[in-house]
Amino acid sequence: MSSKDRILGRIRRAVGEPGPVPDLAIPRDYLQVHGSRTPGERVDLLAANLAEYRARVHRTDGHGLPDLLRRLLAGAATVQLPPALGFDWPDGLPAGLLTDRAGQTARDLDRVDAVVTGCALAIAETGTLVLDGGPSQGRRRITLVPDHHICLVRVPDQVVDSVPQALPLLDPTRPLTWISGPSATSDIELDRVEGVHGPRTLDVVLLGAQ
Repeated sequence: MSSKDRILGRIRRAVGEPGPVPDLAIPRDYLQVHGSRTPGERVDLLAANLAEYRARVHRTDGHGLPDLLRRLLAGAATVQLPPALGFDWPDGLPAGLLTDRAGQTARDLDRVDAVVTGCALAIAETGTLVLDGGPSQGRRRITLVPDHHICLVRVPDQVVDSVPQALPLLDPTRPLTWISGPSATSDIELDRVEGVHGPRTLDVVLLGAQ
């Protein structure tokens, strides 16, 4: 069936005229993934692509996480947390902890120095983090307003190769946020400005097994 037939079929349905119903099946014969990788190679590719997008990438395990967070949050007086980050908050980190709550306004969040969240999954081929508003991530706004976002990715379990592999694992009814590097935009002269539509600084912690 041609594109013309599809368009005419849609018009007939819209105006209530009888006519053949076009076959709207979408061919999905494209590659699901580009190449074959081990879990370690997949994580390495994710790290390389995140760095290409100017995210700061760190690798550690559960034992090293407290010290790493202390370094990343040095100077932060207030830190926003989702409802359930997935690990105990280490001693010695900022005391000004805030949890996601309905009463927070954009102005409240603008006074937050940093936010620490988990993610739903990460995509190696595109260097993308996907958040779905789950307990380890909180509502979308807490990762869009504060100037510094620290995102924990549990590797290799939360890393997939490609977007086609990621989509079946995500719930399309949830508020999905796709993040590839810190927020950035360019004007007509291609001058890059960061932090306009979201965090100016993105730290990604690839958290391996202890």
